[in-house]
Amino acid sequence: MVERVWIAIAAILLLSAAVFLWRNNLSAAFVTATLGVVGWFLSYRAQLTAKMANDVTHEADEPDED
Repeated sequence: MVERVWIAIAAILLLSAAVFLWRNNLSAAFVTATLGVVGWFLSYRAQLTAKMANDVTHEADEPDED
C-alpha cells in the first residue's frame, strides 16, 4: 500500500517537472524531477522492505527438518 502512494507521488512530481520543462523553467523542472526520482526510490525501498518482511514470516512458519 505504501509503495503505491510513493509511486503516485513520483508520477505527479514527474508530470509537474514536464510542465516546468515545457514552460522553460529549467531549475524548477530539475528540482521537481529529482524529487520524483526520490519518490520512485522510496517506493522501491518500501516494496523491498515488505518483501523481506514477508520472507522472514514465511521462514518462521516452516518447521525445521533436523
